[in-house]
Amino acid sequence: MSAATPHGTQPYYFVPSPSRHPAMAALGLGLVILGAGQWVNGVGWGKWATLLGVIIWLVTLYAWFRDAIGESEGGLYSARVDVSYRWSMSWFIYSEVMFFAAFFGALYWARAFALPMLGDIDHQLLWPDFKAVWPSAGPGYTASPAGTIDPFVTMGPWPIPTLNTAILLSSGGTLTIAHHALLANQRGKTIFWMWVTVLLGITFLGFQAYEYIHAYHELNLKLSSGIYGSTFFMLTGFHGFHVFVGMLMLTFITLRLMKGHFTPQRHFGFEGAAWYWHFVDVVWLGLYFLVYWL
Repeated sequence: MSAATPHGTQPYYFVPSPSRHPAMAALGLGLVILGAGQWVNGVGWGKWATLLGVIIWLVTLYAWFRDAIGESEGGLYSARVDVSYRWSMSWFIYSEVMFFAAFFGALYWARAFALPMLGDIDHQLLWPDFKAVWPSAGPGYTASPAGTIDPFVTMGPWPIPTLNTAILLSSGGTLTIAHHALLANQRGKTIFWMWVTVLLGITFLGFQAYEYIHAYHELNLKLSSGIYGSTFFMLTGFHGFHVFVGMLMLTFITLRLMKGHFTPQRHFGFEGAAWYWHFVDVVWLGLYFLVYWL
């Protein structure tokens, strides 16, 4: 996925030969879904089916991307393929925007509509001790006045979330420096700043892992801690997963740079990963403000 090569050196539009990769990827993911469903229901072979599915899926992805990289570096991709990749990545990021919009919408709906409704006069007859206050951090302040949700402490913006904000914003800057270095054909500088970006991503994930341990063991904040706990962990957890995926993208792009792939004119693989990373940055800014501050 190195983008377009000079016009006239490739076919009008490259069509790959028949491949087993889609079927193998579907098989792997099917085993993951089947195994995970059995695993959570206590069936012994579920975890092994899940593991087998993950292995099949990862091996297939490796072979699939290896073939795609070989096609790109072999000069088979024309400007039309480049446009296809750009539109595909754009629509993929758009789908991710809608994904996070659903969870941000759930947080908004719970705070602006569900919580006030549960605290109105009609519901006071049913739950006289309920208090429609956000964030809901204890008995009487949750959607469970009976006390079935243990008291917990909410997560504030300092210090780890603020540090992670600085780290993620800095990684966007280092990635931009790497991009400009690539455009200037300064490969060594590009590789250096790419590794810095990857290291910042790993640091972000390390801080988030520590934050989760702190939340569970010291704040008693869990996924089961009412609507606050569920929205907190769903938003931050899925964002952390996207940071992990983006970090893997940047790692493999950096390894390709070290092998001599990409040029100032042909580097959409780099650009696509950069688009994704900047999207992750923007989502974090909204999450940082709405989840940790409000």
